[in-house]
Amino acid sequence: MIIDAKDMIVGRIATKAAKAALLGEKIDIVNCESAVITGNKDEILARYKQKRKRGTHSTGPFIHRLPDRFVRRIIRGMLPYKQEKGKNAFKRIMCHLGVPDEFKDQKMESFADANVSKLPSKRYVCVKVICKFMGAKI
Repeated sequence: MIIDAKDMIVGRIATKAAKAALLGEKIDIVNCESAVITGNKDEILARYKQKRKRGTHSTGPFIHRLPDRFVRRIIRGMLPYKQEKGKNAFKRIMCHLGVPDEFKDQKMESFADANVSKLPSKRYVCVKVICKFMGAKI
């Protein structure tokens, strides 16, 4: 299954991807940098800044700066990743920046209920903005 994350809410994509991966399906998510997180921009950026400053470089928590790894980490939170079935499901999920050449001619899925246009308010932040704020060189 190939999921196009452009203008889609990350949490809703993550739940569907996690369920499908637990059932044994291979998931590829493209355009991860265009996915969004809902909420007030200042509060979201402050939360991730605080998470990043907590701990040390060797003990964590490890918040990735690149958008594809950032989204993959969110999906990992929805899997039982310490159990064998969760580890195997997490290996079946791959996230990509943009659209790789191997997926350009294939059909990509998008979910109607995960689209940002369904939100009652227009308060959201793009994953790319969050990652640039944390220091990613995109």
